[in-house]
Amino acid sequence: MFVGSWNVGGIPPPDNLNIEELLNTENNMADIYVFGFQEIVPLNAGNILVPENSNISMKWNSLLKAALNKRRVTEDILQRAEVGEIQRIYPIKTLSSINSSASDFECIISKQMVGIYITVWVRKELQGYISHPSVSCVGSGILGRLGNKGSVSISFCLHETSFCFVCSHLASGGKEGDERQRNADAEHILARTLFPAEPLQHLPRKILDHDRVIWLGDLNYRIYLPEATTRSLVKNKEWSILLENDQLKAELAKGRVFEGWHEKEIEFAPTYKYHQNSDDYYGSNHKIKAKRMRAPAWCDRIIWFGKGLKQIQYDRVESRLSDHRPVRAIFIAIVNVSRPLEEPGSILSNRFVDSSDHFT
Repeated sequence: MFVGSWNVGGIPPPDNLNIEELLNTENNMADIYVFGFQEIVPLNAGNILVPENSNISMKWNSLLKAALNKRRVTEDILQRAEVGEIQRIYPIKTLSSINSSASDFECIISKQMVGIYITVWVRKELQGYISHPSVSCVGSGILGRLGNKGSVSISFCLHETSFCFVCSHLASGGKEGDERQRNADAEHILARTLFPAEPLQHLPRKILDHDRVIWLGDLNYRIYLPEATTRSLVKNKEWSILLENDQLKAELAKGRVFEGWHEKEIEFAPTYKYHQNSDDYYGSNHKIKAKRMRAPAWCDRIIWFGKGLKQIQYDRVESRLSDHRPVRAIFIAIVNVSRPLEEPGSILSNRFVDSSDHFT
């Protein structure tokens, strides 16, 4: 699974945006792509009162569709399985199907709440095994309810395994004590997110009821250091010292938020805040006047909860579109399949007929 998050700062996507680099489709074609955006519209008073702007969300989705379906997956790529590699759970494509005009990926669900937007794309071979897609929106912004901050969560089942993806934009602010509001936002999202009940179905209704849970977004946590110290350490790429003072890691370690959640080690530069169309952090270039100081921070994060997930990649992408850099992760997820391998017509039996030596 590919999971990505990007605060685009209210800037609509230009037609020439290279989103293929963001998705890394040339090097790693995942089976499921989940992408979350924050601030796809400016967070002004007019937009806050309009939960959805379909023109903007459709434009982002059209770019994703074009990028994901530009390249056809070949039989050779799907057969590059080394001993011990966890295998995909759908039949291998034939060359005839590769040359067809059908899309490789389809969007199964997407949802916007003001500036927060999440969209899920799956490989077409998996689409028939996905069930019960649903969404739940929680506003935690103005008055504790409006959607300028909050979350959009998506739930679905793949075979017998339930997945939940939470795309959020938590409270901003770099003052001492602002992290407590971010903690409160996260707790409100966990408490208030509720997926619809379905008759005769024992489906998860809360976020933590799901088998596999991934939380992505602009969590807005800053660094517990003076601004000058932070900038100096960033300039010298002293990530370990900075991360020792990262608010999210500190609050998690103290048990104040996200208890039991995990995050892969960060080995990339802080993702916020940049001058637009620049590689300079906001306030670091004296030729560009900054209205207010904003110390660099890892505002944009991807964390996960539960068993059956293995994160194998965590990095950022160098797009200059907004004042944030996108972050992305690759996960391997274990999925429970009810039918046995030897059952005639099983989706697994055809795929692994010649691969029994290295499939467990």
